Amino acid sequence: MHASATLREVIGLDGQPPRLAESTLIMIDYQNTYRSGIMALPDADRALAAGARLLTRARAAGTPVIHVVNDGGEGTPYDIRARIGEICDEVAPAEGEEVVVKTFSDAFHRTRLEELLRRAQAGPDLILAGFMTHMCVAFTAQGAFNLGYRPTVVADTTATRPLPAPAAGAVPAVALQAAALATIADLFGVVVATAGDLPA
Repeated sequence: MHASATLREVIGLDGQPPRLAESTLIMIDYQNTYRSGIMALPDADRALAAGARLLTRARAAGTPVIHVVNDGGEGTPYDIRARIGEICDEVAPAEGEEVVVKTFSDAFHRTRLEELLRRAQAGPDLILAGFMTHMCVAFTAQGAFNLGYRPTVVADTTATRPLPAPAAGAVPAVALQAAALATIADLFGVVVATAGDLPA
């Protein structure tokens, strides 16, 4: 099967990843939600370890970091007042790093994320990492693109889960992961395999 040109290629958008030191890192929903229980992701620990490596590299480069958490309310797997909804210890915010609370998949929708970026006079380049690839990572990439930012997703820092297929059976997590990353790369942003693919 031959893949067609991406929409980015068709309309002439830049496909090069930005320099890490000239970007803002957005860490999306790295919550305990996804490590155990009903929302556990098959590849969560691997992606979390990759996210921790990216975060370490970003901090060393002086890259601004913003953490995003999803608040689903008390008693849900996304309860940010409980341990289940807290940010994973491996990527916990450092002093001075902002935390944005969202209630929608797009981290820009009805949050203060864009306000924080404007106040910091951040450039257009955003690096996205986190959970879940097909949901909050993809919709935040789309939201960023729609607002004029240039998002780049680091693939190995993301993970998702298998889903029921509307017709029958299930969509495996690996297939949904590939489809979500391909959707992002088609128009909304650049996708790189690992943090090592980002120029310092």
